[in-house]
Amino acid sequence: MSLDTPVSLPASARLQSLIRNFAGKRMLVVGDMVADEYLIGRPTRISREAPVLILDLDEERTTPGGACNVAVNASALGSEVYLSGVVGNDLPGERLRKAVAALQMHQEGLITDEQRPTSTKTRILAGSPQIVQQHIVRVDRVDTSDVGEPYKSTLISYIEQILPAIDAVVLSDYENGMISPEIIETCVPAARALNKVVVVDAHGSLFRFQGVTALTPNQPEAEATLKMTINNEDDLNEAGHRLLTGSNAQGVLITRGSEGMSLFEAGQPPLHLPIYPLPFTGEIVDTNGAGDTVAATFTLALTAGANMHEAAYLANAAAALVVRRLGCASNTPEELIGILHA
Repeated sequence: MSLDTPVSLPASARLQSLIRNFAGKRMLVVGDMVADEYLIGRPTRISREAPVLILDLDEERTTPGGACNVAVNASALGSEVYLSGVVGNDLPGERLRKAVAALQMHQEGLITDEQRPTSTKTRILAGSPQIVQQHIVRVDRVDTSDVGEPYKSTLISYIEQILPAIDAVVLSDYENGMISPEIIETCVPAARALNKVVVVDAHGSLFRFQGVTALTPNQPEAEATLKMTINNEDDLNEAGHRLLTGSNAQGVLITRGSEGMSLFEAGQPPLHLPIYPLPFTGEIVDTNGAGDTVAATFTLALTAGANMHEAAYLANAAAALVVRRLGCASNTPEELIGILHA
């Protein structure tokens, strides 16, 4: 589906100013914290036990994933980030906390839940630093049940305490049990009453989140909520309108992979942005985590004073840059400014 509607471009100087204003903005990220583990090895031979590769392990690392990746993106862009979620009392949780600490993100609201494991996604890759790494398999260890007591009450108390001090909230729901009705009912009305920017990046029904600033679903997530398939521009516009009215949100930004993204804003015509053209050649390497980049950049732009058109434009540029790196990646303000068109 190709959309050829001409798009007016925001002034580059204005966009640069907005990006510089990201510095010091306080963002609360509430959601499913995930430890992304990577095991990278060199293929040496076929096993005698089964027709599978044997890898000699060269590298093992843990990086922040899930809602933590939204936080990493916001932090890389200059925001002061506060986390609210759960990890287990286990090695992946310990490694995730260490990675968060290294990025100087606040983890007072990151609670250790003794009853559940840390949500962990282990990716096994064959290759080496000198050659392209081939993703072989991913192993998930995730408890999707709702966070229980007393941990849920502790999380709610933290959110209520920190909300007045922050500028924006992102609710990042990977359906791992953190974003329960009680968390939504605590966070959204309180943030709205304080005039905070509230952005939702969620799997599952988007209509659970009423009256937020914006939703940032990808196209499959939008289709799942609406129980429809988007085949053409009319379908896309209908989907955007239904999400906007059904959620009472101020805006809906639907990401559409290689076809860019579409913004639907109350009282405005739809804005369809093609994939952002970078000023240098490069192939898409990995789209993993691009939605987190969009949510973080879009939210920070709104917090810095952007209108939704400007925020969507910056989020589109940020996504185009980040997908050219392996794994969940992030952009610095300098990198984002560097690709803006004069």
